[in-house]
Amino acid sequence: MTKNFILAGIDFHAPSDLVARQLIGTVLLVDGVGGRIVETEAYDREDPASHAFSGPTERNGAMFGDPAHAYVYRSYGIHWCLNFVCRESGHGAGVLIRAIEPLEGLERMRERRALEAELLLCSGPGKLCQALGVSRDHNAMALALPPFALWAAPQPVQVVAGPRIGISKAMDVPWRFGLAGSRFVSRPF
Repeated sequence: MTKNFILAGIDFHAPSDLVARQLIGTVLLVDGVGGRIVETEAYDREDPASHAFSGPTERNGAMFGDPAHAYVYRSYGIHWCLNFVCRESGHGAGVLIRAIEPLEGLERMRERRALEAELLLCSGPGKLCQALGVSRDHNAMALALPPFALWAAPQPVQVVAGPRIGISKAMDVPWRFGLAGSRFVSRPF
């Protein structure tokens, strides 16, 4: 039996840079809290900046699992980061969800972040995970099942691209994607 890894109109078997671009404008909810994805970054096992570059480990195992699943890891021992697994099982590719425009569950996000400013609630991968309540417990979960919900972009969007942020290898690779003109990205393009 062949598994279907098309979700919100996106084929998660595709290369991570294509998936990262297509995710811009989609709506992501975790237990009913979330919003429009406005910034992503792509990573692949052949990319020296990727967690998959050195092969599977206990930490990155979910990244080598089935596509359309979550890969959640701790960044700098402080913040959780949410990635969507791409390509075929065993490949090791994913898309980091860098920022969303908050739309649903704003009060819950404000409580979790102890912050009122809507613009700052989800403007970075760690902030986003805190606001949505994402933790290691979400690692390897299917994006097609609760607590996740992913909906196609309600209308076509204009996507901008540039170099990724906060990495020390392959810094010039233009695999950071954003919603053109969005005020909710983590850093301007």
